[in-house]
Amino acid sequence: MDEAAFVSQLLEELKKTYPPGRLLTAAAELAPYESDALTAFKARPRAVVLPESAEEVITTVRACHHHGVPFMARGSGTSLSGGSLPVEDGVVIGLNRLNRILRLDPRERIAVVEPGTVNLKVSEAAERYGLYYAPDPSSQLICTIGGNVAFNSGGVHCLKYGMTANHVLGIRAVLPDGELVELGSASLEGVGPDLSGFFVGSEGLFGIALEITLRLLPRPERYHTVLASYDSLEGAGGAVALVVSSGLLPGAMEIMDRLAIEAAEAAVDAGYPRGAAAVLIVELEGPAEEVEAERLRLLEIIEESGASEVMEAREEEERMKIWKGRKSAFSAAGRLSPDFLVQDGVVPRGRLGEALRTIEELSSIHGLRVANVFHAGDGNLHPLILYDGRVDGELEKAEELAGEILRLCVRLGGSITGEHGVGVEKLAYMKDMFSDANIEVMKRVRSAIDPGRLANRGKMLPEGEPPALKFHGPHPLEKEGRISRE
Repeated sequence: MDEAAFVSQLLEELKKTYPPGRLLTAAAELAPYESDALTAFKARPRAVVLPESAEEVITTVRACHHHGVPFMARGSGTSLSGGSLPVEDGVVIGLNRLNRILRLDPRERIAVVEPGTVNLKVSEAAERYGLYYAPDPSSQLICTIGGNVAFNSGGVHCLKYGMTANHVLGIRAVLPDGELVELGSASLEGVGPDLSGFFVGSEGLFGIALEITLRLLPRPERYHTVLASYDSLEGAGGAVALVVSSGLLPGAMEIMDRLAIEAAEAAVDAGYPRGAAAVLIVELEGPAEEVEAERLRLLEIIEESGASEVMEAREEEERMKIWKGRKSAFSAAGRLSPDFLVQDGVVPRGRLGEALRTIEELSSIHGLRVANVFHAGDGNLHPLILYDGRVDGELEKAEELAGEILRLCVRLGGSITGEHGVGVEKLAYMKDMFSDANIEVMKRVRSAIDPGRLANRGKMLPEGEPPALKFHGPHPLEKEGRISRE
């Protein structure tokens, strides 16, 4: 029986679970699911299902496993790496209707949520208890916790509070074969291996999270946000180094260059100084007395760094306006160019200046403008490569430039991804960062959990037959004496 026949049988089975309107198969219905936020890549799924309960998700996964049909889970589709790109002729499991906060315990400081819960909704629900959820991606108004878990999302405050993995205590998940597992627990004190940490960041290759237990934090007593302008990107980068070496640990440190400032101003009128080559946003948070003492020290450092202008947010409205400009930067780039690629790489903080100088040189060589936005405190770069997809060859040129930036990050001792994941966009660069042996181990782990490669096929790991199916007898690396099962 061919693959099309298996898919047809699956669809007939799914009709027993999903009424009309929640099983989508028409071309017009499938069109919105053909890509995620990385619109340069598109694929047509065979069907989209819209479950309204965990049981429906489990039934769908088990049916896909039975018929050998690939599937992928999708929330709001905000992935910027093609991580939620559909599997061609596979099934998309849309999770947006699983959006309940199942439990919020202010005493234990935890929230148990379904995967389709929007990130910001968790903090809004916890606000009356003086609590909040720390990871805050730029897309937090629409991105879902399930997607955050899949890609280990960060946000502007990851410098102080870490990534999603640092805030997930437990996960109830369905594996690719339909088995239900409980990973971690609701306890703030982890016991045994960190299995929830193993699941977070796996980009859907290990299954679908059905319930996620999140750590909540007390809302800081006071915030203080400073916006400093510089005549060069290097100057802003130097200020970051001074802040870090001083011992201060801000909640966030963000840099935007001239193009990003222009885009943000055009989009939301954030009040950024026009004509600045770069702005540095630093936010302090914590007890009021501590923040005041740190504020004075921060101002001294910024003055020492050669800032041309300094603005302090005196009111909450001013603070939110500053952050609105930063969090609008990605979407605002659409005002500068018909199309753009958002890249995501990491370099050591001490080499930020070198990285930015090289990116500027590469931009000139390729004849494409690059707007730089990045989490300066942890060296997480987000260069926005501007191009016009209507011009023959420009997309390819943009992709080539993006690849050179990723390889630059690796050469400088960094990583090809900070928080956007690998998806399909960065598959070609995995070998720039990892050895063949390391990639082989990753494939073997994936094959142990999903030998048929049904869950989000084609993402993160270079394709090919799963090691467990391809090799018989000792693994080639065992024959070479590089690994051992003993």
